Amino acid sequence: MDLFGVPPVNSIEAAPAAGRTVTLPWTRWALLGAAGGAAAGSLVAGATSGLASYFARQVLTPARVRPQDLAILAVTGSGAEREIILPATAETTAPGVYSVYFDGGAGHARVGEVTSYSPRERTVQRKVERVYSGDLSRAVRGWWGGSAYPDPAAAGLPSEEVRIAVEGGEAPAWLVPAEHDGRTWAIMVHGRGATRTEGLRAVPAARRLGLASLLISYRNDGEAPHAPDRRYGLGMTEWRDVEAAIGFALARGAEDVVLFGWSMGAAVSLQAADQSVYRDRIRALVLDAPVINWIDVLAYQARLNRIPETVGRFSQWLISNRAGRLLTGLAAPVDLKMMDWVSRSDHLAVPTLILHSELDDFVPYGPSAELAERNPELVTFERFSSPGHTKEWNVEPERWERVVAGWLSQVLRRPSA
Repeated sequence: MDLFGVPPVNSIEAAPAAGRTVTLPWTRWALLGAAGGAAAGSLVAGATSGLASYFARQVLTPARVRPQDLAILAVTGSGAEREIILPATAETTAPGVYSVYFDGGAGHARVGEVTSYSPRERTVQRKVERVYSGDLSRAVRGWWGGSAYPDPAAAGLPSEEVRIAVEGGEAPAWLVPAEHDGRTWAIMVHGRGATRTEGLRAVPAARRLGLASLLISYRNDGEAPHAPDRRYGLGMTEWRDVEAAIGFALARGAEDVVLFGWSMGAAVSLQAADQSVYRDRIRALVLDAPVINWIDVLAYQARLNRIPETVGRFSQWLISNRAGRLLTGLAAPVDLKMMDWVSRSDHLAVPTLILHSELDDFVPYGPSAELAERNPELVTFERFSSPGHTKEWNVEPERWERVVAGWLSQVLRRPSA
């Protein structure tokens, strides 16, 4: 399963109007083309269009249910001595603190250090640091996550629940006050399919620099109001909710802001810095595993799912052209070229720190490095080697916080703690 919830395919699955599923193995394409002539060609074209539409919709449509793709093999001990046994993967064997979500997300446990690893059985055993909700002893499946805490209180942070006026209603957010000063606010923008808990990892570093932190929700994330078309804009629409958050911060006494963005949240932050009426109040961008170029990410995801290159390109066309709206459900096309910051590197006008792992298996780090090469005066690139996507802090929290605090202290001209 990949970033967009698209399973790797060995077949084309298209859903006709009647709702039936048509499955055509790739190996039959050549046979159909050779034997069927024009009719087969028409069928292949229709199947190509169906797969491209399916892929585009998976990219753009918020998932209703999170796949529980992690087997929970056993839970041993009790109380402070509990441990969890999981299949051994690059992520589940990595050092650091993570979360296991279960019971469809109703259950949440924080897991810590690896206590044993069996290459022969391909299992790993980790310490259970805390169960926040649910009965972990009865869980059999769940998913792995990088957000270690469910709320600011669990991370030992004071906070206030606030609501920000956005299109369609109000979006909930956490406001963590500054320890001192508070003229600059950090606005935390989570990634696609994540929630505002993702930004909790950055709050301690921000507080040490005297920043208040606003951890926001935005359209289609399950907390904020849905977009009218109930589709992701990949940053082209979500930035307006960030703009609303900036306006909220300014109304509460902030003079300027720093945007922190993870994955698609970084793409959202880049658009805010480019298009918002408050762009002159954005002092800096801190981007973790950012989507710098959606065209590159979509092409990578297509290859990962063994989707033919022509189909992948067609899905991009559907997303970025008005003619594709009936198939994608978008109210307006997404301008993918406008979100290619490698090509638009000279348009970036805000000091930017990028933290990105060379082992990121969802959003390749190449465009991040290239953007830094093309705009070295404004962009600083910090390369990590953590497995998985947006797990840089989980594997090396001290380094992550040191780099962020050191860089921001220079940009903001403030001493770092």
